[in-house]
This record gives sequence, C-alpha cells and structure tokens, in this order.
Amino acid sequence: MGGVGDMAIKALTFDVFGTVVDWRSGLARKAEAILAPKGHALDWAAFADDWRALYPKAVRRVSAGERPFVLMDVLNRENLVEVLAAWKIGDLGDAEIDALNLAWHELDPWPDSAPGLMRLKRQFIVAALSNGNIALMVDMARRGGLPWDVILGAEVSRAYKPQPEVYLGAARMLALEPGECLMVAAHPADLNAAAALGLRTAYVHRPLEFGPGGERERPDAGAFDYCVDGLDALAAALGV
Repeated sequence: MGGVGDMAIKALTFDVFGTVVDWRSGLARKAEAILAPKGHALDWAAFADDWRALYPKAVRRVSAGERPFVLMDVLNRENLVEVLAAWKIGDLGDAEIDALNLAWHELDPWPDSAPGLMRLKRQFIVAALSNGNIALMVDMARRGGLPWDVILGAEVSRAYKPQPEVYLGAARMLALEPGECLMVAAHPADLNAAAALGLRTAYVHRPLEFGPGGERERPDAGAFDYCVDGLDALAAALGV
C-alpha cells in the first residue's frame, strides 16, 4: 500500500466524468436551458441520468468491435437522440440537438478538483485519462481551470476504457512503467482494470455523482492503494 511521499509514483492519470467533474448537474442544467423554453417540463436530473445510462452500452459496442471507433461526442449525440425519443421529445432540430450535446463540454468541476490538481501538479504529472475526446476535455479544462499537463485517453489510444491499451498507452506515452502511474477514479471498475495492468490506484469518493440518495458504497479497506474524499485529500496522502 502507498503512503505519504510515495516517490515511486511519477504521474497521476485521472478519470474525469464523475471523478473530476459533476456530469449530472451539468447535463440537467443544459437540458433545462434548451428544453424549458420550448415548453417542456421534465425531471431534469432524471433526464440526465437516462442520458448517462446509455453511455456504457455505447462504449461496449465499440470495444467489442461491433462498430469502428468514434469519438465520445458522436456516442453522446446518438444517445441523446435515443433518450429524446424515449421522453417523447420530437420538436428539436439538428442545431438544437447539437447545442444540447455540448452539455458535456460545459460540465463544472467538483469544488476541490481545480485546487487539488494544482497542488498535485507541483510534484506529479497530472494527466486526463478519460473516454472523452480531446476537444471535449479541452473545453472542460478551460471552463473549470483544470490544469492538465496532458490529455490522454480514448481519442489518443483509439480505444475506450477499460481496454488495456488506454492505461498502458498512457504509461508508454509518458515514458513510464505502469507502476509509476497512479490511476485516480471514483469508479472501482476503472481502478480494477488499471490495477490488473500494474498501475497504482486511488479511489476518490464522490457521494453526489448520482445525486442525493444515489451514494455508492465505499470499497473495502485496502481495496486500492489510496482511498480519499477529494483531490486535496489525495495530495495530502501523497505528501504534497
């Protein structure tokens, strides 16, 4: 297990959606901004949940080779068209659908994310390792002041997590061994996939990712190298 001042670690690779940014509030906010003026009155958070729920299946289809690799922006838009149909919303033109899909580019970071990343950046490489495409990641970073040293992940690897190439490719591009990289995520499955390839792991508990009442159980003690309640806490645990 890791400890304060773990100098074997040289880079921190971050899951972004849910770990660094709050996708649920951002999707709900944008849906209301686009749809309410057209007379729709929805449970905006439930709409956001339904949209997000289509994402894992879309990614699995790419990973299974059922379709060629496409960017997350494409998957999100296809999922949006599907969820609009499920909610019986048929009065949006293509431009309005495109505008609503930009919700993913406009997500806000959790309050501790930007200051925590700045603190961690003093000692470590901080890299986005997300399934989000590069333009999406850049827009979120500029909006929320996220100081990434580099944006890696799906578009760079042409594969989606949890495919091994995403994690191993990040280490290779940083000229590091897997064990010199610490994967940081709020999702145990992401961390388990990284750990199986030799990366170190840090679980960040985000109780509001799925909204009030949607809190996930914390993993068992010792399941990962670090288990923290935010990025400032991770910096403290790493001795920064």
